[in-house]
Amino acid sequence: MPAPDLISPRSPRVLAARRLAKRNFRGKERLFLAEGPQAVREAAGQAETLVELFATVEAAERYADIVGAARDAGARVHLAPEQVIADISTTVTPQGLVGVCRFLDRPFEEILAARPRLVAVLAHVRDPGNAGTVLRCADAAGAEAVVLTDASVDLYNPKAVRASVGSLFHLPVAVGVPVERAVAGLRETGVRVLAADGAGDRDLDDELDRGTMGGPTAWVFGNEAWGLPEETRALGDAVVRVPIHGQAESLNLATAAAVCLYASARAQRAAGGCRSVTEG
Repeated sequence: MPAPDLISPRSPRVLAARRLAKRNFRGKERLFLAEGPQAVREAAGQAETLVELFATVEAAERYADIVGAARDAGARVHLAPEQVIADISTTVTPQGLVGVCRFLDRPFEEILAARPRLVAVLAHVRDPGNAGTVLRCADAAGAEAVVLTDASVDLYNPKAVRASVGSLFHLPVAVGVPVERAVAGLRETGVRVLAADGAGDRDLDDELDRGTMGGPTAWVFGNEAWGLPEETRALGDAVVRVPIHGQAESLNLATAAAVCLYASARAQRAAGGCRSVTEG
């Protein structure tokens, strides 16, 4: 059989995809990269999200179902040499599939109009891996939205996209919202806003014991190194700490976020006010 036609490394499509590793080009084109089979599969399942797919011949054969889904979704599929995938990819060991996707963020007002019962607000979160992991935790806990403030990392940073492990495609996300606007808007819709901070004057266990966690709740999470600034803590209805029962100095951001979000999800289910996180 003749060898398949492979896209040239000098193709304008390859050069355009390669530029999406930089934030200014992502913002200008409103496109981002999704790498690996999991992310590409999720992108292909969202209407009008996946624009292009670059795949090595081996990956196209191994993940024929994903390539087929991409074509069915209307994406242009390019077979590419491994070097092209390596040039486009931002990972050390590419998995042979790189998708070009349209931005997914929603207007903050649209999120408020849906009256979400569990929201994660990322304020001053600068590490893209942590941002993506918190988004994944929010998805797993059954949150209905995530908000990234204007002081936080770019949602479409390749590290953030990878760390979300596909969850970026699952739930509404608003970006670039001033933290004051985020808190005020959520509170106006009846959401209790809790600032998560290791120095908080409220204990998460005590809040659960008091039965105060069953209503609509938004958790505000801060910077990985220095937490939330005082002016942001002051915006919340309460500042809550995750109790440390052992000798650990602290919890990292993603772990603390998972604990807080699951605590709220369980309390809401117990109160009959939130669907089970295992339901579709």
